[in-house]
Amino acid sequence: MHPPAYQHLLLSTLIWLPIGTGVLILLLGEERARLGRWLALFGSLTTLALTVPLWYGFDRASAALQFRQTLPWIPRFHALYDLGVDGISLPLVVLTAFMTVPVVIAGWRVIRERAAQYFAAFLIMEGLMLGVFCAADALLFYFFWEAMLIPMFLIIGIWGGPRRVYATLKFFLYTFLGSVFMLVALIYMYVKGGSYAIAAMQALPLTLEEQRWIFVAFLLAFAVKVPMWPVHTWLPDAHVEAPTGGSVILAAIMLKMGGYGFLRFSLPVAPDASRELDALIIVLSLIAVVYIGFVALVQQDMKKLIAYSSIAHMGFVTLGAFVVYEIVRHTGTVQGAGMGMDGAMVQMISHGLISGALFLCVGVLYDRMHSRQIADYGGVINTMPAFAAFMVLFGLANTGLPGTSGFVGEFLVIIASFRASFWYALLAAVTLMLGAAYTLWLVKRVVFGPVTSPRVAALKDLDGREFLVLGALAAAVLLVGIWPAPLLKVLQPSIQHLVTQAIATKLGAP
Repeated sequence: MHPPAYQHLLLSTLIWLPIGTGVLILLLGEERARLGRWLALFGSLTTLALTVPLWYGFDRASAALQFRQTLPWIPRFHALYDLGVDGISLPLVVLTAFMTVPVVIAGWRVIRERAAQYFAAFLIMEGLMLGVFCAADALLFYFFWEAMLIPMFLIIGIWGGPRRVYATLKFFLYTFLGSVFMLVALIYMYVKGGSYAIAAMQALPLTLEEQRWIFVAFLLAFAVKVPMWPVHTWLPDAHVEAPTGGSVILAAIMLKMGGYGFLRFSLPVAPDASRELDALIIVLSLIAVVYIGFVALVQQDMKKLIAYSSIAHMGFVTLGAFVVYEIVRHTGTVQGAGMGMDGAMVQMISHGLISGALFLCVGVLYDRMHSRQIADYGGVINTMPAFAAFMVLFGLANTGLPGTSGFVGEFLVIIASFRASFWYALLAAVTLMLGAAYTLWLVKRVVFGPVTSPRVAALKDLDGREFLVLGALAAAVLLVGIWPAPLLKVLQPSIQHLVTQAIATKLGAP
C-alpha cells in the first residue's frame, strides 16, 4: 500500500514554506513592515499546522524513516536531497514549529527597527533548523547545520545588546570551528563508503582507530552546540546580548541540535569508540550538571542565570545518551538501557519549552523596565499577578516539579543513571537541589516580597498577546508533564533501534 502523495512533499513544504515566506517579507521591505508581520505570523502558524498531519500520520510501531522524499542534489558526489523523520527527529520538528510562533508574536510590537528583516530572519532560520532534523543525507544535514548560523548571527549582531558584536563573533567562531571537524569526518566516511546517506554511514565498517577519530570530530561539533563544559562560554554571552526571540530559539531549538547529533551520528556511527569514551562524556555531563549549577547561583542578570541553567539541564541530555554503556556493563543486559535515551529526548523537548518560556518572561519584564538585573525588581506579584503566576509555574517546572515536563526527563535519566552507578545517580540528583536553589532564589527576589521600587509599582500586567504566548507554553509544559505517554510512544521504537546500533560492535565486520 502506497502512502498518500502529500506525504512525499510534507517535509519539503515544512522546510521551504517558512524560508519562502521569509524571503517574501524581505522583498516587501520596511515600507510594508506591517504586512510583513502578518505574513510572518501566517507562515509560522501554517508551518505549525503542517506538523499535525505529520504527527498523526506517523507510524508509531516503526523505527524506519517516514515521509521520505529523495531527489538528486549533487550527483557528482552522490549527495541526495533526502528527507525523512523517525521517532527521534519528529518531536524536535514539532518543537521547532511550535516555538517559532511565540517568537513571532512576542516581537510584534517590541521590534520597531528593521522589523521586516527581523521576522524574515526567524522564518528563514526556522526552515533551516527543520532541515537539520529532517535530513537523511549527511551533506544535506551539514548544509542546513551551517546555514542556520547565518540568520542567528544577524539576529544577535543587529538587534542585540551593547556587546552584541563580541557575542555574535564568539558564537559564530565557536560553532563554526567545531563544525569543520564534523565535515572532515563526513568526507572521510564518504571516501571510504561512497555515500553521504546517514544510514550508510551508520552501517559503515570502521576500525577502532577510525572510530576514535570520527567520534572526537563529532564530539567537537556537538559538544559546542549543546554546549558541554568546558566549551560552553559562548552561550551566556550570546543569551545576554541576543534579543528575546533570539534567546528563545537559541535555548529551545539550537542547543537541541547538539544532543540530536550525538544520537544520530556519534552513537550509531562509532559505537565502539562511544563505548570506550563514554566515561569522558559522563564526567563532562556531571561537571555541567553540578558545577554550572553553582555558577548559576551567583548570577545577578536574569538572562545569564537562565543561560547557565540551560547548560546544567542539557548535561542531563548527554548523560542520558551515554549512560547506556554503563548500564550494559553493570547489569549485563540491555533491558532498560533505552531509558536514559528516552529521558534525554524528553529532557530536550521539556527544556525547549521551559527555557523558552523563562526567556519570554524575562523579555516581558525587560520590555517594561529595560533592565535584566535581579536587584532592580522585587514584589512584581503585587502589580503583575497574572505574569507572576506564569513565572512561578515555569520556575517550578525548571526545578523538576512532578506534574510538569521538567520532571519526566530528569526522572528517567536519574533512574537510568542509578541502574549504571549509584554515584552517577547521586551526582545527577544534586542538580535537582541546585536547580531548585537558583530558580526559586530568582523567583523569590523578582516576584515576591514588597514593592521596593517606584518603577515596579508602575508596571502593568500582561496584555492579551503576552497572555496568549505564555498560556500556550504553560499548557504544553503541563501536558507533557501530566501525560508524557504520546511522546514516549513515538520515541520508543526509534530509541530501541538506536540502542541496538549503539551496543553492536563494528570491529568484527569485514
